[in-house]
Amino acid sequence: MKFFKYVFFALSLSTFFSCKEKKDENLVEKKNNEGASFSTDGKKVLVYTTADSSELRLTLTDTLEFAEKGQPFENEITVFVDPGKTFQTYFGIGAALTDASAETFYKIPKEAQQEVLKAYFDKKDGIGYTVARTNINSCDFSSGSYTYIEEGDKELKTFNIAPDEKYKIPFIKEAIAAAGGKLNTFVSPWSPPAFMKDNNNMLQGGKLKPEYYDSWALYYSKFIKAYEKAGIPIWGLSIQNEPMAKQKWESCIYTAEEERDFLKKHLGPSLKKEGLGDKKIIVWDHNRDLIYQRAQTYFNDPEASKYIWGIGFHWYEDWSGGTPMYENLRRVYESWPDKNIFFTEGCAESFNASRYNAWVLGEEYGRSMINDFNNGMVGFTDWNILLDETGGPNHVQNFCFAPVHADTRTGKLIYTNAYYYIGHFSK
Repeated sequence: MKFFKYVFFALSLSTFFSCKEKKDENLVEKKNNEGASFSTDGKKVLVYTTADSSELRLTLTDTLEFAEKGQPFENEITVFVDPGKTFQTYFGIGAALTDASAETFYKIPKEAQQEVLKAYFDKKDGIGYTVARTNINSCDFSSGSYTYIEEGDKELKTFNIAPDEKYKIPFIKEAIAAAGGKLNTFVSPWSPPAFMKDNNNMLQGGKLKPEYYDSWALYYSKFIKAYEKAGIPIWGLSIQNEPMAKQKWESCIYTAEEERDFLKKHLGPSLKKEGLGDKKIIVWDHNRDLIYQRAQTYFNDPEASKYIWGIGFHWYEDWSGGTPMYENLRRVYESWPDKNIFFTEGCAESFNASRYNAWVLGEEYGRSMINDFNNGMVGFTDWNILLDETGGPNHVQNFCFAPVHADTRTGKLIYTNAYYYIGHFSK
């Protein structure tokens, strides 16, 4: 993958993402036998280039036309298209609109705010994001821990989303408007309220106590309804962010069986009862390393599987020095082609302002997205869409990179290479 060090380019065709969902092997085979028609007549290829040691950043550098050609030489870059073979349906690309992103957004001048919205959501002059994620209760990228109820309120009588009304809700609504009025937004909890957990702490892992399963299941519906009343349509939800990680920030542990049973016995029925049965449910929401094993538990149980739209994953399985396990996505895709594989979080960790221009920041995104799409992924959700000059705010000092940073002291925006790499896929 050293190629990324020098240049990254994308070819844009009107048919680039015309693949259909591979849900029925017989249907795919039937299409192959019938012989699908495909023509390049009248089509052109636009070449956009992002290159190290240059000023090229998502720059249109060439327009090519198709021409008849025989057998290519082995040293020629060649793309072979089989119109009779179909794969997963492309869903979209976006990022998380966290408390940290929202707070940073409202600390910069109006002109810079509009630049951020245009850069990310404008389909012509930006990179055209269509997906968003946000947090239920606080996460590490919040200025402090919070919930939407008073301590001990099992009946959720005090539920309100007041903590989100100053920054996060207005920010998400501005993003929706900038995206043309539609943004597929999904929500994820990092932790239930402390009193619902066996460690009596929103931080440091712990588990949801069984006696609060129904209360916590209803909590999702309360949140979704409150957000939709505030003008933010919710497309879907994941059950738990990183359910196998005990973190120093908000976290909660579920085994595969616990997550499965919470879904089929509590969350799924509760959403349906509350009139939210159309919301897309994402399981796992953790790394590629265990995705196949977790998928077996979820998808091989019909009562759980019927509620599941897809399985989410992150890219942090190499934290201990290993390598990304892309092949695990392929195993899930081939075993359960009717389920969607969706990237729900990834970022460059260990923020250091001296590395804003490090080319590796973009390379990590390019490498991941190419391999993930090639192995069955339908969509990609980056972590924080915007962070400040410290890589935060973050109440546990887990400072990270975002594709765009805002220096809240000067109002200046800093675009890292990651922004341009992502744009090659999302635009």
